[in-house]
Amino acid sequence: MKKLYSQTLVNIATLGPIGFLPKAPGTWGSAAAAIAAPFLFYPFSFPIKIFILILLFIFGAMACSEAEIQLEKKDPGCVVIDEVLGQWVTFLPFGLMTGWQLIAGFIFFRIFDILKPWPVRQSENWLKSGWGVMIDDLLAGVYAAAALWLFRMI
Repeated sequence: MKKLYSQTLVNIATLGPIGFLPKAPGTWGSAAAAIAAPFLFYPFSFPIKIFILILLFIFGAMACSEAEIQLEKKDPGCVVIDEVLGQWVTFLPFGLMTGWQLIAGFIFFRIFDILKPWPVRQSENWLKSGWGVMIDDLLAGVYAAAALWLFRMI
């Protein structure tokens, strides 16, 4: 039973096979999150979206922590549940968006997730194990949301 629980958490952390797609697993995870957002995130009210993000942070951190143990690596590249959190944080302040705005949000998040401006990179060490994995993407999502807001204003 413990092995099944452990494997389930790893599958959550990697979004099943998505984290194992060739090259740039973070980009694949972000793309999956952007594609899923209109169905699994946008339909809900703002308070429910906040609740979804809180649950995603908590369960994502638990899944990331277990994945680090099972895969014997700190923040393995195949772990992409953190990209879902960051991508959805990017979309949080906005109602329904056009396709171009979704794509812009995806691009902005990837830029901030890769470049990790202050304090995104430092935040990885604020919390232990999977919690640190999740928080840097949350902060990258905040930066990306601000950039997307400016983009939409233009």
